[in-house]
Amino acid sequence: MRVHVVSDVHGNAEALAHAGEGADALVVLGDLLDFVDYRQHDRGIMGTLFGAERVGVFAKLRREGTREETIAFSRSLWASLEDPGAAVDEAIRDQYTTLFSVLSTPTFAIPGNVDAPALWPGFARDGVRIVDGETVDIGGLKFGFVGGALLPEGVVPRRNGVWRPYLRTSAEFNEAVSGLKAPDVLCSHIPPAVPDLTYDVVARRSEIGSPALLETITAAQPRWSVFGHVHQPLSRRRRIGRTECRNVGHFKETGQPYVLRW
Repeated sequence: MRVHVVSDVHGNAEALAHAGEGADALVVLGDLLDFVDYRQHDRGIMGTLFGAERVGVFAKLRREGTREETIAFSRSLWASLEDPGAAVDEAIRDQYTTLFSVLSTPTFAIPGNVDAPALWPGFARDGVRIVDGETVDIGGLKFGFVGGALLPEGVVPRRNGVWRPYLRTSAEFNEAVSGLKAPDVLCSHIPPAVPDLTYDVVARRSEIGSPALLETITAAQPRWSVFGHVHQPLSRRRRIGRTECRNVGHFKETGQPYVLRW
């Protein structure tokens, strides 16, 4: 049995169209959308809406500016649109129309934090299954899926009507993980809470990993734990008991799926 696994597609439809070639199934671990393209500023949702020059300014502020400067500039961009919410919704739907259409079958997919999961049922089709919170048999192994990322403790998400990432409270995320019932393959967008797996060496910060995923790995010892989210991790793999924990890679940049064989 051969299964290809990808994460953090971020709009790379050309590579995604080939991701399932030679595989018995394709697993997608989220972040299909390209919201801000920090390398090619004319791309992504913000590039479509605001153009390369203004996205370039935004990207520079993210790298070098203060939080207050970045927020102020971001607000000025959204204020320049007559109906920001409708503009973002249209751009998201345009990307999903392309991305879902190129998925091979069978595909098993969960959303990441840079996704709009409420829209996914409208784009799924025969052979493309949305499996967030489900356990699915693939080739005789139980694959358990949990999507999204963790909302930082104490943070209340702002409902600005423009964009809200798929962030889940610890209680909600933990309940989803506990419902997977000892999978053979643990599939998530975010990594377990292991420092080497959560630290991004380019961003120079730790992303939020899941203690519940780590507890499941320790207790159930699945064959694999596969995930993405951290684009440039300090370590792409870690062995915990018999479980191979693996960041499957920043697919937007690599264009290469991670391969599971058994």
